[in-house]
Amino acid sequence: MRLLLIILPLTFILYACPYESAVPMEERPVELIDSSLLGYWYGIVKDGSDFFGIEALDISRHSDSVYAITRYGKAVKGDMVMPDTAYFKGYISRLDGEMYMNVAGTIVTVTSEKKNKPPVVKTQNIFYISSISIRHDTLQVRTITDNFSPVSRKGFSSSAQLKAEILSMKQQQKNIYDDTYSLSYRKIEKPQPLKPY
Repeated sequence: MRLLLIILPLTFILYACPYESAVPMEERPVELIDSSLLGYWYGIVKDGSDFFGIEALDISRHSDSVYAITRYGKAVKGDMVMPDTAYFKGYISRLDGEMYMNVAGTIVTVTSEKKNKPPVVKTQNIFYISSISIRHDTLQVRTITDNFSPVSRKGFSSSAQLKAEILSMKQQQKNIYDDTYSLSYRKIEKPQPLKPY
């Protein structure tokens, strides 16, 4: 029996079918924190419905070049809507004048083959890549979609290869983003917990 546990529900980012890469766009952080990204960002639901639920991002400084990202949202399980919180770390890459966030996540796979033996637990680090832009008090996040190119189905062995393919798709004016699940966020004061009476 094979059971897949996803420690990080998608992402930032990560939505219905974001691209899960074994490598980031940039091998390591190369850019200092942009203070305009720090803060509490409340999701703007595009169609006015609550289908996707409330979404918020709390972005803070993890180090001089790495962001700590907490995603607050909802998950639907059968007929129930439940709170869904995920924790990420991310850093910025730039490509062709556009800013991207490399969002680090983890997938844990638990495999149990025999009743008498303990399950085998494997941890795999993955990256989600999202284009981000800020205009006034609005943060636009567009996540690169699964199978954004024929090469992406095989995976990339290096950051340079991934970056080159994203640039190639953009130069061909291919849509590499999942427009249905792109979200905008507005910066607001972080809500404080309710005080007990």
